[in-house]
Amino acid sequence: MGAEDDERAVARLRELLLWAVRELRAGQAPTEALARFESARRRMLVTVKSKMVPLGRVWRLGVVLLDEQGGLYATGSLTRAVDPKWRQYVAQSMEVRRDRRGAAFRGPFAAGESVDFDARPIEVDAAVLRESDGPVLLQGGRVVVLWAPGTKPRLFEDYLRERVDLAVHPPEGDGRS
Repeated sequence: MGAEDDERAVARLRELLLWAVRELRAGQAPTEALARFESARRRMLVTVKSKMVPLGRVWRLGVVLLDEQGGLYATGSLTRAVDPKWRQYVAQSMEVRRDRRGAAFRGPFAAGESVDFDARPIEVDAAVLRESDGPVLLQGGRVVVLWAPGTKPRLFEDYLRERVDLAVHPPEGDGRS
């Protein structure tokens, strides 16, 4: 397995990502918002509230997100654009999540919409994927995915095909009927 095998595997990955975009569009699979979270900050004497800056739309495919141009991201955090109501001061982690929901709610997102943020772009490049720590990496001329901590890497093509099928044909009872 050499550099040529790696380059072929990455070229195949690019083809697969474009195939997935076509399938997801044709199957009208639901997308989610992709955003960048910006923390609250002080500007002069005024506090500017935290906000979510829209970056586009993505399909959630397990441990990866796929954008409408075939760009790949490692799944980061997820929130919903819902009114955060009032502070509860129960736990710091709850207040952090409340702040994220509020940022999405104040942003240009529909009420209740899922908003992915802190997603890390995955560069589809042989040298980068060879050195990657996941979730998508190149091993022995094959693109694989680490879909859960401590699991054996799985061939990315199989994983992607399964996830696209689930997005296009969700199981009954998922609320999309």
